[in-house]
Amino acid sequence: MKYYEIILIDPSHMKIRNDPRINWIVNPVHKHRECRGLTSAGRKGRGLRKSGHRANNIKGGSTRAAWLNRNMQRLKRYR
Repeated sequence: MKYYEIILIDPSHMKIRNDPRINWIVNPVHKHRECRGLTSAGRKGRGLRKSGHRANNIKGGSTRAAWLNRNMQRLKRYR
């Protein structure tokens, strides 16, 4: 059985906001990373742990996006 150490940080605390080693967490880029699938578990769920020829079905962020790009018919506007 594996155990992971999780440290919770309050981004609104002034000690955190003033500490130059930790205050990268306060940036707006890091807000709701879990909702956007940017954590390690989220990337694993999206299938982004693969690389190389095994990642052909997840180009574009998801299997569905890759399938749509391959199977969509693209036509010129003026033919």
